[in-house]
Amino acid sequence: VQLVESGGGLVQAGGSLKLSCVASGLSFDDYAIGWFRQAPGKEREGVSCIAPIDSSTYYSDSVKGRFTISSDNAKNTVYLQMNSLKPEDTAVYYCAAIVDRVTLKIMWQTSDEYEYWGQGTQVIVSA
Repeated sequence: VQLVESGGGLVQAGGSLKLSCVASGLSFDDYAIGWFRQAPGKEREGVSCIAPIDSSTYYSDSVKGRFTISSDNAKNTVYLQMNSLKPEDTAVYYCAAIVDRVTLKIMWQTSDEYEYWGQGTQVIVSA
């Protein structure tokens, strides 16, 4: 299994970025994909999650209304559209795969539940 993120970069506050996560070696019928981020000196934070099989989506309060998660099941790819970016969104963003389950809406922010992780992509938002 491999997860590969891309799309990070440097953007001014108020700008937008779109992250991609290409998954190989697993089926979107069985797994949900989450996005986490980690800023220097801070704990890893669950940002969003999608269950591609039924398009259920979840967001943290810190990004709700600004970020949109989506999937292209034919391409085994999950996207994170990030709008109205703030300096506090600066972090390394990771995508990760978790076995889909009925308790996903409760568990999706628990990083220990995820089996596979990408290498991360850096997002820097300047003031």
